[in-house]
Amino acid sequence: MSVTETAAELIPRGADIGTLAEVAAGCRACDLWRRGTQTVFGEGLASARLMLVGEQPGDREDLEGRPFVGPAGRLLDRALERAGVDRSEVYVTNAVKHFKWRARGARRIHDTPNERELAACRPWLRAEIEAVRPRVVLALGASAARTLLGRDFRLTRHRGELHPSDAGHLLGATLHPSAILRGPPERREELLAGLVHDLRGASEAAAGRG
Repeated sequence: MSVTETAAELIPRGADIGTLAEVAAGCRACDLWRRGTQTVFGEGLASARLMLVGEQPGDREDLEGRPFVGPAGRLLDRALERAGVDRSEVYVTNAVKHFKWRARGARRIHDTPNERELAACRPWLRAEIEAVRPRVVLALGASAARTLLGRDFRLTRHRGELHPSDAGHLLGATLHPSAILRGPPERREELLAGLVHDLRGASEAAAGRG
């Protein structure tokens, strides 16, 4: 596919998740495809009531082609289990579909996507939301929160809150599991408990119990 300003013109109208994933595999809307091994699209229940949106794939996700399968994904699985949420009934994806990284020796280290990259990939996320039609979309981390809730959103101030969107679903944000892993070890259980609390609240709202 040719290089475009955003992915918007690549997306078929009314496409289902399977079609979106196939088309996204060839996306060239920003330069991140040059460094990533492959597009890492969302996965999960195509009619999920709860959608979780991270920032971008990590090293393991880039290699396997699936979201949240690395260390952060394993921590997310623990948090979902503790919150009483079945991951198979959730749709998980990322705001950016390619791994942005910088070299540190032989390792590939996460590098935060910039506004241009987030904007280029935003149409894919919108298309996923339109196809899945979740009741609740929960951003994991600050980058995903900015994509969904705007640049002025502050995760530290509004974490866990759910607000109605123009499209009819509820929007909120919580910690990204990778932030818990990178944080102080002595606070890890406290931060994990906060993530579990927010996941439980989002799940209850998605089920109509919130």
